Parts: sequence; C-alpha cells; structure tokens
Amino acid sequence: QVQVAESGGGLVQAGGSLRLSCAASGSVSSINYMGWYRQTPGNQRELVAGIFSSGRTDYADSVKGRSTISRDNAKNTVYLQMNSLKPEDTAVYYCHIRRGAYMYWGQGTQVTVSS
Repeated sequence: QVQVAESGGGLVQAGGSLRLSCAASGSVSSINYMGWYRQTPGNQRELVAGIFSSGRTDYADSVKGRSTISRDNAKNTVYLQMNSLKPEDTAVYYCHIRRGAYMYWGQGTQVTVSS
C-alpha cells in the first residue's frame, strides 16, 4: 500500500502562485509515476501534470508554460509549482501515484483563484 499526503492548496488572487506537494509513504519502491489531476463540480477529473520515474513530464495544454512539476526521489515527493494562476484553475487537485499495476489517489486539496 502507498499512503498519499497532499498539501499546499488554498486561496490565491489571479496572477498569483501556489506550490502543491504530495508525499508518498509505505510501499514506495517501484513508483513509476507521480502526478496531479484536478476536478471541478460536474466534470471529469483531468490531468494537470505528471512525471515518470525516467524524468519525462506531461502537462495539460491549459497549464503549459505556467506550471512546473518536479520530483524529489529521496523524499518520495512530487511538487507542482503553479504560476500566473487564473480563476479557471479553481478546482480540487488530486495527487495520483502509480506503482506497477496499482494506482493511488490523495484526498484532494482545494485551490481557489479569485478574480
């Protein structure tokens, strides 16, 4: 089992920045992917950004150029730095971890961007 602990959400004004953190604990060997998804009411959860164990990263078009995902392997932690935030970035952000055939989700952290 992998335990997922998220932090860093909150309220920020448009144009501001936030950094989300997600720490994995437990059976962390062989984690091959860590990423962030987000969800708004009535909509499906969507990818924001992800990073593979190889270092390859993926970003949603909506956040490219404004966000950076990084991973500290020693701490089993992934970070999402979000800049130039927009009201449409408002959502619950979920950390997502893949370990082999297994997937894990965090409980979610609210990000609210005021105009």
